[in-house]
Amino acid sequence: MSDDHKERFVLTRTIAASPAQVFAVLSDPARHRDIEPSDWVRDAVEPRRIAGVGETFAMNMFLEFAGGHYVMHNVVDVFEADRSIGWLPGTLDEDGNHQPGGWSWRYDLAANGSGTEVTLTYDWAGTPQSFRDMVGGMPPFDESYLVDSLAALERSVTG
Repeated sequence: MSDDHKERFVLTRTIAASPAQVFAVLSDPARHRDIEPSDWVRDAVEPRRIAGVGETFAMNMFLEFAGGHYVMHNVVDVFEADRSIGWLPGTLDEDGNHQPGGWSWRYDLAANGSGTEVTLTYDWAGTPQSFRDMVGGMPPFDESYLVDSLAALERSVTG
């Protein structure tokens, strides 16, 4: 791996559904708990479909070592309908401005025969050392978490 890829996981899975079907789940924050393999992601604060870059959506979360319940605010930084979607998780400062945490989620979709090749990228290269120390290092999970996430996405799409 080259130096610029040391702090990222990239996994691909083919799902027996159209890119539009997969994208419909990914662009709906109310469905994000269905694509998360643990109970970390709870529900969308305001469940409405993502429609473009720059939008913000908030998710209720739970993680014991993070103090229990908290809200993660996400800014959409990649959006091409039925092709790609990504977001930058973070928090809001006292003025309501988004403060990214330094990691990102991105899904790239490509038609592949009768299905869709889904590439999931989790990148933590921009995470500050202070946060890394607080959570015991980055990422807070191994690659199997993304394997399980893609399997959960497939179950959500194909039902």
